Amino acid sequence: MRAETQNIVTEIEKSLALLAQRMDYETAPHRMEEFNARVEDPSLWDDPTAAQKLMRERQMLMDQVAMHDSIKQDLTDNIDLIELGELEEDEEVVAEAEDALKALAEKAAQKELEALLNGEADSNDTFLEINAGAGGTEACDWAAMLQRMYIRWAEKTGYKVELQSEEAGSEAGIKSCSYKISGHNAYGWLKSESGVHRLVRISPFGKGTRETSFASVWVYPVVDDNIDIEVNPADIRIDTYRSSGAGGQHVNTTDSAVRITHHPTGIVVTSSEKSQHQNRDIAMKALKSRLYQMELDRRNAAINEAHENKGSAGWGNQIRSYVLQPYQMVKDLRTEHETSDTKGVLDGDLDAFMAATLAMDVAGKSRADAQAE
Repeated sequence: MRAETQNIVTEIEKSLALLAQRMDYETAPHRMEEFNARVEDPSLWDDPTAAQKLMRERQMLMDQVAMHDSIKQDLTDNIDLIELGELEEDEEVVAEAEDALKALAEKAAQKELEALLNGEADSNDTFLEINAGAGGTEACDWAAMLQRMYIRWAEKTGYKVELQSEEAGSEAGIKSCSYKISGHNAYGWLKSESGVHRLVRISPFGKGTRETSFASVWVYPVVDDNIDIEVNPADIRIDTYRSSGAGGQHVNTTDSAVRITHHPTGIVVTSSEKSQHQNRDIAMKALKSRLYQMELDRRNAAINEAHENKGSAGWGNQIRSYVLQPYQMVKDLRTEHETSDTKGVLDGDLDAFMAATLAMDVAGKSRADAQAE
């Protein structure tokens, strides 16, 4: 086997070792037996919330074991093919197997990164908020571009996207929007996007000048129903108002939109669906999620520092720059990861940026530290 191919095999083996470590592969069969025994208990569904949580944990373990075993089997099969091809001097078989190993290495590295999503709420669904910052109409248009970028990313990832609220800009774009994004590890992937995003481009609004715009992104996990977050009714103010969306058949014609203000923290959440009762429920869940995020921040110094550094949506606080003029470049200022494929990024190709941040620091550990444990 060529040295280059042996290096690829070694990298896959390292990824497999980390996957096995993170899921505690040796105890997986015993844990699966316990899950199966509990699933067969007729009283399981007496508590639907606990039962659903159990089923999710069971399915997660099954998926993790299946993924590990699949990668391991593919590795063995391709090594065997290479050895057979070399024995029979069949270069075509060897080349095909080497190409398969390269693809397998990328897959294993991706799953390795996912295995590092070990934060308390990483597997949860998430809320995503975008707010236009300094830059007026330009910033509102930039916020709408970010809105489209994250929707594209979520859809490509197979996540469900639900609009919670949106406020249109006075001339173009949006002043703010909020989404619920549902899917396994949605929060774990998106949490690295919290911060200020800076755009440099030629103004599309007839100015012909190069403009710099800012928008802030805020990500926090959806709190599971079984997590008890107490909210004192005396600490909140609930206002109803008429939604100021872009109009159309879904525009609110009654004061059904809901805004909840939490006085002790200054947190404000909104929802503008058709039903006021539904909006109260959505807004309260969003508030509890924000409060839970604050608690997570206190426990996790790394995440806390990232949010504290977010600051206002303006100069000096950006985490990523998107430059469309005079050259094409998107660069993350935390990891130094960059690409000239600005169109791809704005179309939702964000995995490389998320992976770089994840590898740099996940739950307080670098990728190298995690592998060395």
